[in-house]
Amino acid sequence: MTTFGQSSHSTSHFSAANHLAAPDFVSSDSAALASHMSRCANDRSRFFGFHTALESAHSLFSSRMVTCTLIAVVAIGTLGMVGMA
Repeated sequence: MTTFGQSSHSTSHFSAANHLAAPDFVSSDSAALASHMSRCANDRSRFFGFHTALESAHSLFSSRMVTCTLIAVVAIGTLGMVGMA
């Protein structure tokens, strides 16, 4: 028969064991932040603005690939018809 005192003791021992086995999120987060900051500092070259503009254009067009392709086909078709007239 288990008493309340024994149950409480085993539960506190179990939670203490889990607490000791838990990963240290603070040091891993700070290491990831330091890595990110050093990578950002290295990436700030003279083509940083150009690279940023290309990434923005890629995110705009890649999510709307079918629509952009359709607009390009219609525009080329319209230019072709105007050139024939």
